Amino acid sequence: MTGHGALQIGLYLIALLALVKPLGWYMARVYEGAPVGVDRLLGPVERGIYRLAGVRPNDEMDWKTYAVAMLLFNAAGMLVLYALQRFQGLLPLNPQGFGAVPPDLAFNTAASFVTNTNWQAYGGETTMSYLTQMLGPTVQNFVSAATGMAILVALIRGLARRTAGTLGNFWVDLVRSTLYILLPIAVLLSLALVAQGTIQTLDSYKTAALVHPLIYDKPVTDANGQPVLDDKGRPKTQSETVTEQILAVGPAASQIAIKQLGTNGGGFFNVNSAHPFENPTPLSNFLEMLAILLIPASLCYTFGRMVGDTRQGWAVLSAMTIILALFLVMGFWAEQNGNPTFTGLGLDQTASHRQAGGNMEGKETRFGIVNSTIWASVTTAASNGSVNSMHDSYTPLGGFIPLFLMQFGEVVFGGVGSGLYGMIVFAIVAVFVAGLMVGRTPEYLGKKIEPYEMKMAALLILIMPIVVLGFTAAAVMTQAGITSTFNPGPHGFSEVLYAYSSQGNNNGSAFAGLNVNTPYYNTTGGIAMLISRFWLAIPTLALAGSLARKRPVPVGPGTLSTHTPLFVVLLIGVVVLVGALTFIPALALGPIAEHVLMVHPS
Repeated sequence: MTGHGALQIGLYLIALLALVKPLGWYMARVYEGAPVGVDRLLGPVERGIYRLAGVRPNDEMDWKTYAVAMLLFNAAGMLVLYALQRFQGLLPLNPQGFGAVPPDLAFNTAASFVTNTNWQAYGGETTMSYLTQMLGPTVQNFVSAATGMAILVALIRGLARRTAGTLGNFWVDLVRSTLYILLPIAVLLSLALVAQGTIQTLDSYKTAALVHPLIYDKPVTDANGQPVLDDKGRPKTQSETVTEQILAVGPAASQIAIKQLGTNGGGFFNVNSAHPFENPTPLSNFLEMLAILLIPASLCYTFGRMVGDTRQGWAVLSAMTIILALFLVMGFWAEQNGNPTFTGLGLDQTASHRQAGGNMEGKETRFGIVNSTIWASVTTAASNGSVNSMHDSYTPLGGFIPLFLMQFGEVVFGGVGSGLYGMIVFAIVAVFVAGLMVGRTPEYLGKKIEPYEMKMAALLILIMPIVVLGFTAAAVMTQAGITSTFNPGPHGFSEVLYAYSSQGNNNGSAFAGLNVNTPYYNTTGGIAMLISRFWLAIPTLALAGSLARKRPVPVGPGTLSTHTPLFVVLLIGVVVLVGALTFIPALALGPIAEHVLMVHPS
């Protein structure tokens, strides 16, 4: 690792950790109903929303009612988003005249954005109108993130409350997450991005003259669109000169801000944050990377404050940060050392291009290796999925890092809310394992961890691998799945495994090189995303309800401290061990095998 790379990684982590306490403190006060300084401005809006929706904010819910409200809200959101896509050709704010999105793609996209996955099997600038983008994906970027935050807050209350039958009110938690946290920060970030050059307009697409006209051979087709052949049976071509380029524009900045803050990741344009209209400068790149982890990291402090012991939040944050830092460094090292095939040919990538940084394939020169690998690690540690480089072009070991980070279950920061409640489940498993070692009933934050809690924890840990590995196996064994794979061997398998790892962890990034815009992948991917979001949310709320009803257990000499360095190491070990035992066999068939073949082709 170069000193320049280490400095950039260090500055990023320092800036992130410096913002954890102030934002975490603010969010804790939001969820506790305490004054937060903007109540005079936003309080009337909040109360107006409750009156319009018929919500009684003081009426609390048990975990089942909370779960039903959450499911109904998200089901309605999915139907609206599906309808927007299917009828966009009849709706206004469609200057390019885009028609209806195909049914399978509309289903996949609706499932994607409702589940906070933001997997995109389409190009935004060639598929969706401005109205669809603003009322569909952008709205879901707010409310799907707020849903995850609400579920987390319910789990925190389950740990903090004593012999209680309720967990709060879903509608209140949803509104306050959106109104007091996501919306104000998104407005600030949107303004900062516009200042850097990210576009925000409702004008139609622009046409620009090329400085150097492009001449190419265009295939000749008949009236039915079939190629015309010459006397020798070869397709006929004719010379064409291109003098103009259409520049896609639109209301991008407002969507980009919340896509990062809400760990959504769906880009306004097809190439996501590698597009200069989404991410124009090194400063915008830094701000967007910071936004990805800002709320997930700060929620750790919120958790500690709401359970009455901030050391608990710092312990969880430490475990997340250590795992991320280790994998980030490994990813940077793999990409900086370059392509092993080139090394075998005698091309010294690292010595002659040290500043460029080894493997620059698929990366923006304005960001380079360091900022590309930071982003790749951060976006897959969180369930964000936005990209500023092409993960498919990474070296086998460089691509292994984002793939494995997702397969940890999106608990290394993870999505807003969902990442932390996933890590809390791993903490419960860690104290259970420790309790077995010493022959004592495990406890976490004064609550006994008994068979019911472990059953819910087991569901939360096992459902994701079953979805990812099951759908991957089906795809590589069926003709419909195989026909979309253009790269044979280990790399093609890695692309399929990455796709379902991304969808099965509500991440949304893609390895590319795989045609996923087919009825098979759109349908199976949509199902995978829905299962991985809601089949995990329900056990989480059931766990919260069970913990809320428990009486506190006094701290004794045998109680395991869950805020010490020892527990941090234990928690890291459980997360890594579960991920390794579950996915290393599959990874051995993909990126690991590809690396071995590149180093030892014979």
